[in-house]
Amino acid sequence: MPLQPSDRKILHHLQKDGRLTNQALAEEVGLSASPCWRKVRQLEEAGVIEGYSARLNRRAVGLGVLAFIRVKIDSHNEVESEEFANQVKRLESVVACYSLAGDADFLLQVVACDLDDYADFAMNEIRRLPRIKEMHSTMVLKEIKPFEGYPLDVGK
Repeated sequence: MPLQPSDRKILHHLQKDGRLTNQALAEEVGLSASPCWRKVRQLEEAGVIEGYSARLNRRAVGLGVLAFIRVKIDSHNEVESEEFANQVKRLESVVACYSLAGDADFLLQVVACDLDDYADFAMNEIRRLPRIKEMHSTMVLKEIKPFEGYPLDVGK
C-alpha cells in the first residue's frame, strides 16, 4: 500500500500517542473526523497498523537487565532453523528475535530481573535450545536511544 502524506502524518502521530481520539488525530493531521477515521481503518486493514499497546518502562516493572544474545546454530537447513525459532518464540524473557546474515544466525533481545535471573535463564533455557553451537551475551549498560517508533520520512 503506497502511503500518502496524510497517511504518514497519521502514523507519525499514532506512534507518538496511540491513545489519541479520532477527533484529536484529525486536528493534528488537518483532516475532518470522518476521512481521518476511514484512513486509520484502511491502514489497519492493510496491516500497516498492526495494533495498539502501551510502552512500558522495563525498570519500573522489575526488569533491570537488558541483554542481547548472538546465537550460532550447528545446522542451517530450513527445518532446524524453524525449530529453533519456534522454541525461542515460547520464551517470555526473549522480547525480540531476529534471523541474521553474518557471523551469527540469530540475535535475541532478552530482559531479566537481575544478573542472577539472567544467568539462570541463559544457562538453563537458552543453552538447552536445539542445535546451539555458540552463544555470546552482550549486556546493555545504558539505553541511549530505545525504540520509540519507525522513521516515516526514510525511503519515501
